[in-house]
Amino acid sequence: MAIYPISQGSPDYSSSGTTKFIPEIFSGKTQVKFYKKSIVPAISNTDWEGEISKMGDKVNIRTIASVTGGSYSKGQAIKWVEPKSDSIQLVVDKGHYFAIKIDDVNEKQMDIDMMNKWQEDAAQQTKIGIDADVLQSIYADVPAANQGATAGNDSAAFNLGTTGAPLAITRANILQAIIDAGTVLDEQSVPEDRGWWIALPPWAIGLIKQSDLNDASITGDSKSIIRSNGRIGMIDRFEIYNSRLLATNGTYTRCLFGSRDALTFASQLTETKTVDFENTFGRGIKGLTVYGYKVVKPEALGMIVASKG
Repeated sequence: MAIYPISQGSPDYSSSGTTKFIPEIFSGKTQVKFYKKSIVPAISNTDWEGEISKMGDKVNIRTIASVTGGSYSKGQAIKWVEPKSDSIQLVVDKGHYFAIKIDDVNEKQMDIDMMNKWQEDAAQQTKIGIDADVLQSIYADVPAANQGATAGNDSAAFNLGTTGAPLAITRANILQAIIDAGTVLDEQSVPEDRGWWIALPPWAIGLIKQSDLNDASITGDSKSIIRSNGRIGMIDRFEIYNSRLLATNGTYTRCLFGSRDALTFASQLTETKTVDFENTFGRGIKGLTVYGYKVVKPEALGMIVASKG
């Protein structure tokens, strides 16, 4: 190891000196890289991916019409209705790619398989890019009854915050906000066995851990919410997800909640190719993921516009 300063008149044999007998060493290990978490696969369904992966770029999803009747008195004439069902179209019209190249000489002389590490990084960045696209877009499909200061399809009694007046979340009221979100889904008759979820930013997850959620019955499982491994479990039927990819403007965050029936996701093409360059000695690797998503049950999607109180 180099020891500085060096006494006057003593030679400097390190890699920074004029006589370089002590080499500068590069580690055979690369530094760990941290990534934002991908949650879209966990909060969506892929019910129609199989149909679209073989051919075509669109799936017309048929819905079931609501059939209404009425009270009946003996001998009365009944009214016949012919149910009509609209269709929802899932389109695979989005893509995310990467393209990296390396010179043959550089690759041969490197002591680390950097191309493989770059590919791994590119795959992670693709997941992050898709997650950000989905989470920062679907809030536009949240119905009025599932957001705002008067949320609740039946009662209009729940304040879930607005962009003009975000809901100030603290350790004291975060549980109430989550319970209110659950009641909003109840007022839309969203089945609770269809995978309820809520996505929160890290600061809100921190408030949950600081709150008084010590009663295991609140979480819906046999353990307290505050666990030795720091993992967040369930609160009031919601699986809690931590995401840094939610839409935010620095003042408020659009925290999404719902069931997996709300959002469908389909990936039609995920392909990686190696390319040999003709005009130089080198190779490249390119990857493409083609995907689409659609909010197919808006009533099963909600939003809390939250700020840290």
